[in-house]
Amino acid sequence: MKKFISVFCVLFVLLTIALIPVDAAKVYQTYTYSIEGKALYSPDAYSPVKSVDYTNMGLDVALKGASDLVVDKDNNIYIADTDNNRVVCLDRYFHVRFVIDTFYNDQKVADKFTKPRGVFVTQDRYEGGKLRYPGRIFVCDTEASRIVTFDLQGNFYSIIEKPESELFDENAVYWPVAVAVDSYDRLFVVSSETLEGIIVMTDRGEFTSFIGAQQSATTVWQQIWRRFQSKEQRKKSETIISYPYNNIDITENGFIYATIYHEKLVSKMESAIKAKSISGMYAPCKLLNPSGDEIMRRNGFWPPAGEIDFKNTANTTRTGVSRVIDVACGPEQTWTIVDKNRSKVYTYDYDGNLLFAFGDSGTQLGNMTEISAICYQGDDLIVMDTSNSTQRLTIFKRTEYGDVLVEALAHQNRREYSQAIDSYKEILMRNSNYDAAYVGIGQALFRSAKYEEALTYYKSAYDTTNYSTAYKELRKEWMSKFFLLIPVIVIVLCVLIAKGLRAAAKVNKRVAVSGEKHTFWKEVCYVFHVIFHPMDGFWDLKHEKRGSVRASFFFIALTILALFYRSVGAGYIMNPQENYTTIFLQILVVFVPLLLFAIANWCITTLFDGEGNFKDIFIACSYSLLPIVLTCIPATFLSNYAVTSEVDILKLIMTLGFIWTGLLLFFGTMVTHDYTMSKNFGTTIVTVVGMAFIMFLGILFASLVMDMVTFVTNIVSEINYRL
Repeated sequence: MKKFISVFCVLFVLLTIALIPVDAAKVYQTYTYSIEGKALYSPDAYSPVKSVDYTNMGLDVALKGASDLVVDKDNNIYIADTDNNRVVCLDRYFHVRFVIDTFYNDQKVADKFTKPRGVFVTQDRYEGGKLRYPGRIFVCDTEASRIVTFDLQGNFYSIIEKPESELFDENAVYWPVAVAVDSYDRLFVVSSETLEGIIVMTDRGEFTSFIGAQQSATTVWQQIWRRFQSKEQRKKSETIISYPYNNIDITENGFIYATIYHEKLVSKMESAIKAKSISGMYAPCKLLNPSGDEIMRRNGFWPPAGEIDFKNTANTTRTGVSRVIDVACGPEQTWTIVDKNRSKVYTYDYDGNLLFAFGDSGTQLGNMTEISAICYQGDDLIVMDTSNSTQRLTIFKRTEYGDVLVEALAHQNRREYSQAIDSYKEILMRNSNYDAAYVGIGQALFRSAKYEEALTYYKSAYDTTNYSTAYKELRKEWMSKFFLLIPVIVIVLCVLIAKGLRAAAKVNKRVAVSGEKHTFWKEVCYVFHVIFHPMDGFWDLKHEKRGSVRASFFFIALTILALFYRSVGAGYIMNPQENYTTIFLQILVVFVPLLLFAIANWCITTLFDGEGNFKDIFIACSYSLLPIVLTCIPATFLSNYAVTSEVDILKLIMTLGFIWTGLLLFFGTMVTHDYTMSKNFGTTIVTVVGMAFIMFLGILFASLVMDMVTFVTNIVSEINYRL
């Protein structure tokens, strides 16, 4: 019986575990973003393996308010334990090596930290076999307004005091919160109270410059007011609109990633993200060269700024743009930022493509309560989590999927394009939603001069920029083959257009002189006189009866077909998402506004002594539509052979067609009613208001009819039920 009960209990437990949904064991979902801003789930690039608290480290006192951590080349970890006023050094296995809490300064006086918030470690560097730059630990002793350095064994080395410069405001507060050091021992310091940008100075504390100042755009009123300000007032206002950075990291090549978050920048950051801005003006993370120039590439679907779906949560504290508080440089030029509000991690490649995002709030292994710092330890990712009880380090190990991802980037960076293609194809086998893989394959094919194949992969990822670049090369090859035929075709088209316009002009002149019968095609030809000579054309259109209703419907039909062709025939560059409309929708778009304008204008001009009747107005409006046809069709056709830099020209051509039509409508109604320009301008505005009023009445009438139908239907149903 005991054996039976034991076996039964084991089977019951196993059955219970088997019935637990798979998602219940998963602490977070890894994802990327599509071009529409929708989350696309992907395999996990990192998985949590363990959590380390102070007891696992071998510390007697728990971490408290720790705000920064860094890893050296030997994978030792250094933690700025802010509220405990100490720096903790762990070995690669997360066991304590030493703790720096007190030290003897350069005056041989016992000293200690005051809220240290930043730490950075450099390695011994040799030149010509001699030690040129000894490795050091740089600690931002924040509230003591200094940087204290130690050797790699934790022994005191030097104190770098507040730099002196006339560029500092007299009452400026120097609170260093983060520091990065390049290969020449130049210090790049982030001060939480310094608004002029990142402070650059030598390891002796000699001030060099400010770089990367973040500024907010001024309003029009502020720009006008600045013209009346004195130099002192202008300098003060410039300082007010700047905002400090909050963290920093540096690459092996000396390029600087800096993060920023400020409540006054939130709305501007959100607008820039929604507009998919490639400018770094309001970016929460910037890449600066040593001179301070912003050089970050933002070639992804969305700017690298963390969360894109700002309202995709029921928790109001986790809405809005990401609160980016730290950045870490990873392998193969990748970089990672953390969102403190959402406890999430976002990793990008050098071009600004989102590789993956993961994380969530919670108490399970892999979830974080509040991230305060992040860094890489080789291939692993270390995240510092601040919970209500204690601070801990969560170690994430790169998965097989993440290995393949980094391998693909490595092949691409080393220009091993065939291997890169193989790696990206392996990624797509695991994650078909990973658009960056399509772009990577396209770039590898492009660099191998396989332009036509590259276009297919760029299209799959909606990458119009790279698609345009590849297509330009393909177009060059095509034009080199037919370079003699192209000018011949252009000349022939110009000659045919000129002869067609000349023939139409002869027909119009002959009909005007001879008084021939107005056939349909002669009425159609007359439109070319109207669009180029609107004053005479619209006069004869009304008084000489040179137009007709049948010709008007012909031009309306042409306009509908032209706009429908623009929808279905536009090239990939102008319609990358291949959004199409139906012919029925185009009929509504053209015919309904035209009819509303004619009715409203006739109603208004009847009250203001207009000489045109409804038929005259309708014919004049219809004949005014031809410029849309003349510009839309060729621009749409050429869009199939255009690149990104030429799209604006095609859009300008189409816009000119609509402007041309608008001017013809204005002058057509003016001539038809024999108005002055000022009177016609007023009636046109009233006509637009009348169109809105007619639409309102139409919607109201339709609503009333629907209510009556519903009422009658309910009565009939009730009678049938009673009977």
